[in-house]
Amino acid sequence: MDIIQEIYHEIERAGLWNKTTSIGRNGYLCTAGEIDDNLYYIVSGSVKISMVDGSEERIVRFGYKHNFITALDSFITGHPTDFYIQALKKTELKVISKKSYFTLINSSDRLKGLWNIVQEQLILQQLEREKDILIASPTERYKRVLHRSPQLFQEIPDRHIASYLRMAPETLSRLKKL
Repeated sequence: MDIIQEIYHEIERAGLWNKTTSIGRNGYLCTAGEIDDNLYYIVSGSVKISMVDGSEERIVRFGYKHNFITALDSFITGHPTDFYIQALKKTELKVISKKSYFTLINSSDRLKGLWNIVQEQLILQQLEREKDILIASPTERYKRVLHRSPQLFQEIPDRHIASYLRMAPETLSRLKKL
């Protein structure tokens, strides 16, 4: 069992899910300017996490089935988020509050250790994303993300992946045929 599933099962076992919520396609879980201190587990569906730069949307992350998501900046600081979390298709989520989550995590050294690993993985993922952004070659960006996250290409529509990769949808289509 992977770490995400271990944490999910611990929350389930402790009965700490506050609620289950559903978001329709293109609906928002949260928007920039809101404070959101919840952690969400995606039961089904998929979301994109983005920010708006002028008139352009910048997709920074995706979430899909069996993953946790949150507006991380708001979750950590308690301040309004700069991000939008939007459903790409109908999405079912389980919700746990930050307080309940950390009460559980701090209840055992094993859970603290799992949380530390999750944080380390998140930092490494962010470093990989920064490398992706800095690489000039669309082909190289595509290959890196395909190698690292093949499930992304099964779960997320191409136009959103193209935006995430900083390329036109036609470029992504051409690269997928190579």
